[in-house]
Amino acid sequence: MSSQPFLTNAERARATINRLGLVAIHIGALAAFLPAMFEWSAVLVAFAVLYVTGGLGIALCYHRALTHRALRLRKPLEYTLAIFGALALQGDPIRWVGTHRKHHAHSDVEGDPHGRNVGFRWAHIRWLYRPNTAMPQAGELRRYAPDLHAQPFYRALQYSHGALQLVLGLALFATGGWSWVVWGIFVRLVVSYHATWLVNSAAHHVGYRTYRTHDLSTNCWWVALISWGEGWHNNHHAFPYSARHGLRWFEFDPTWWNVRLLAFVRLADRVKLPPPKARAAVAPQSP
Repeated sequence: MSSQPFLTNAERARATINRLGLVAIHIGALAAFLPAMFEWSAVLVAFAVLYVTGGLGIALCYHRALTHRALRLRKPLEYTLAIFGALALQGDPIRWVGTHRKHHAHSDVEGDPHGRNVGFRWAHIRWLYRPNTAMPQAGELRRYAPDLHAQPFYRALQYSHGALQLVLGLALFATGGWSWVVWGIFVRLVVSYHATWLVNSAAHHVGYRTYRTHDLSTNCWWVALISWGEGWHNNHHAFPYSARHGLRWFEFDPTWWNVRLLAFVRLADRVKLPPPKARAAVAPQSP
């Protein structure tokens, strides 16, 4: 699966922690079916936190701004959105960015941490809790994400991102009780997780391919609907540096709308898009 010869004890422990954590979070989300846990205010809070952590934190900040440098955010805003991304509980920015950059370096071939070539279920979730020698270890993370590792703020988030989730949970409990915790933490995390994982699995399996790329990426409209536009994945693999993933008028991309708004109010600049010649160079195909 990878050229790395073995897993360290730390990486094996991380996989075990991931397995136990994912089970606990999914079990916690089942509490939403209890009548006492259903309140419309809790549902609205879950959607709001989902948008802030998944739409702004992961899709815009972690992915488009930090991983691919498709735009530059003003530093206070970048750090704020990075905290939002950490609250998505998908890992600290250094680990998330390093893992994703390695995915692009070895997309769907040996060395990809969650390559769909290993199987759909592997690409969706198993890569997180099964022995995975392709996961970047400490030295690789510094090599794949040197720009983030050089900043004390992101190194601090490596150790504090878990505690931030606890703070959020306590704030939700103090404001709305257990129903807000169940929906705002557990249900929200389950929805956010599977939306992100479907980009790795379904958007490398079903859909159409507009551009020729050396991987299995596809444009999957229903994944785009639930992942803030990240499902236009063939477009993204063709032009990883692009701040816009939905490149045609019917390709729904709300993260791109957020980028345009931030650029309009001058909180973002250096927004990158693929020029017409670059799009023509990879031989567009009919969907």
